[in-house]
Amino acid sequence: MKTITRILSLLTVLLFIGCSSTQSLQEYYVDSAENPNFISLDLPASILNLNEVDLTESQRTAVQSLRKLNVLAFRKTASNNTEYEIEKGKVNAILKNKDFKELMKLNSQYGKGYVKYLGEEDAIDEVIIYGNMDDKGFALVRVLGKDMNPAYLVQLMQALQKSDYKGEGLGEIGQFLKG
Repeated sequence: MKTITRILSLLTVLLFIGCSSTQSLQEYYVDSAENPNFISLDLPASILNLNEVDLTESQRTAVQSLRKLNVLAFRKTASNNTEYEIEKGKVNAILKNKDFKELMKLNSQYGKGYVKYLGEEDAIDEVIIYGNMDDKGFALVRVLGKDMNPAYLVQLMQALQKSDYKGEGLGEIGQFLKG
């Protein structure tokens, strides 16, 4: 009888450990993809057309560390304000997880947000860019790569400025991000 009780206790503990009350960012993306208030895209890094641009060696290394971008945007309307607040709260709760390390905060005339990452400082696996404008909605971009480095972000921004990429292939999300 003691053995059965121990096994049941162990299974109960494993069940509680396995069932996290906080949704992961990946789960949030999947759950939101079917919601009509969201625009969702998975893009290969190659869509940025940065391989055709004259880049410095450090910019080329930064570009090669990218694999893909997951973009999720909630378009706010007059009729979905309550859902907007709920979804914004969910994203903020997920991104408050201690595994996400803050890289920078964003605050401009266009809105507020922040950049966080998962991984180690010298080997980042995922960069998360979150921004919201209370009149338009919010956007959440997961930049997935291999052994990215925070210094690469600056290099990537410089490479993007050199490119003639104007948002081709982004469809509705491109229009949303342009405002």
